[in-house]
Amino acid sequence: MDILGIDFTSRPSRRKPITCIRCTLEEGLLRSHALDEWNSFAPFEDALSRPGLWIAGIDFPFGQARRFIETIGWPPHWAEYVAYARDLGRDGYCETLERYRADRVAGDKEHRRETDKAAGSISPQKLNGVPVGRMFFEGAPRLLASGVTIPNLQEGDPARLVVEAYPGVLARRLIGRRSYKNDTRSKQTADQYNARRALLETLRAEAPAVYGFSVDAPDSLCADPGGDHLDALFCAVQAAWAWRQRDNGFGAPAAVDSLEGWIADPLLLRTR
Repeated sequence: MDILGIDFTSRPSRRKPITCIRCTLEEGLLRSHALDEWNSFAPFEDALSRPGLWIAGIDFPFGQARRFIETIGWPPHWAEYVAYARDLGRDGYCETLERYRADRVAGDKEHRRETDKAAGSISPQKLNGVPVGRMFFEGAPRLLASGVTIPNLQEGDPARLVVEAYPGVLARRLIGRRSYKNDTRSKQTADQYNARRALLETLRAEAPAVYGFSVDAPDSLCADPGGDHLDALFCAVQAAWAWRQRDNGFGAPAAVDSLEGWIADPLLLRTR
């Protein structure tokens, strides 16, 4: 089975590309074969359109929280509200989210999905810091347009499968809250490099028990101080696990919210 792990960004460039690791899952072994860096959205769109059979794990929020969608009055179906957000344009979308936040009380400005609560991830409305709200705006409409199948969100081409990934939940399982990456050169440290080595070594050791397969990936993935290469591998691990769970809803709970979606990782089922 072909497995893709994609670490996404809302503004791909030479300095901060979209990173894709290409792997195969065969006989209980996930093996990495190639690493691609995409400086624009075009190669990402091409990858989504490539004929299957394959499954990709992509690191951005595919949906928004039900509380946000219902409160703001956006269409009550995933495809419809994704198209609505797209049609606002990037500036209009960001302005809409800012206006929504402005008059709400502290603690009720940005809402998390059920899967975010289980994973410990931030609200998909967040526009600054880690701008996952901008990533949703750039990523979700491209998934919609591609016609891929997204379990619980979109019934598309059954040979092209995409699940939401989140490397943070995997990394915390392996080394806790230890810092392992930074995009700012002045904040990149030797201890972060050591943490990346520890992540990869621990993943190799524990993946069979946690995910049900072994992982074969080169040490060179640890050389990237921004952590994107390693995060792409983590996305591939979560996608491979989801594929193995395809007869059980691709690893999502039976009652997953069809407005919100779900992050593919076994820890979330236990947390929930």
